[in-house]
Amino acid sequence: MRKLAASTITGAIKKLCIEANQNLSLDMLAILKHAHSVEKKPAAKLVLDEIIRNAKVAADDHVPLCQDTGFLIVFIEIGEEVHIKGNLREAVNDGVRAGYKDFRKSIVDNPILRKNTRDNTPAILHIDFVPGDKIKIGILPKGGGAENCGFQKMFLPTASRDEIVAYIVEGIKEKAPLACPPIIIGVGMGGTFDYSTFLAKKALTRPLNRPNPDTGIAKMEDEILKKVNRLGIGAMGLGGDITALAVLIETFPCHIASLPVAVNLECHSHRYREVTI
Repeated sequence: MRKLAASTITGAIKKLCIEANQNLSLDMLAILKHAHSVEKKPAAKLVLDEIIRNAKVAADDHVPLCQDTGFLIVFIEIGEEVHIKGNLREAVNDGVRAGYKDFRKSIVDNPILRKNTRDNTPAILHIDFVPGDKIKIGILPKGGGAENCGFQKMFLPTASRDEIVAYIVEGIKEKAPLACPPIIIGVGMGGTFDYSTFLAKKALTRPLNRPNPDTGIAKMEDEILKKVNRLGIGAMGLGGDITALAVLIETFPCHIASLPVAVNLECHSHRYREVTI
């Protein structure tokens, strides 16, 4: 049994928060540069150029990529042979508090009364247990604009593949201009009402250039991406060839009477980071 101090997790979370908010991941930067190279509309090409330049300024000057540094979503996979010495949830929130010391604080303590917690806590924590003696920590700062554009539907089990694709594309047509495109589209299919929305968000943690291993689902990802980009919404909604950069679908078994489908959008400032300790 490997013993790990909770303070180690705190330190890792702090570092990830800072890195994620100041540096685009390499796969995100690469896909943005590709979008810039294929975009034909001048206004959209200019916006993509500014997004890429903004990423360089943020990295060089150690400042946030966006003023909205997000609600922190944390995914932790704990090896079954690891014993954490201390309170895991407290360790995570301590790391967020330290990591967001110099960033905007965006969390309110009550949806109605809305008093700012002034330290960007609490984070939302998802925990899974896996074989081994390691811990993998992934963080996803979610900005309010893109998060507000998510949507979900409980389809009848008789719904066809084409109906599901059409629902997703129509939803994107309405929501994408408000989500700071070009966007990343996370889709969750299966599970229950709540689990489909989790799958949609978890999908956003996948490498952007890695299609779903199920070839049928991978084809669905590609079809949705092509149809969304034919909408002509473009970067920041100004019209263009590239509205979405990637579509990532995650699935799970579901009840015979239901077919949940959820969509979670991510803006052009996609900031997922992970580390294994």
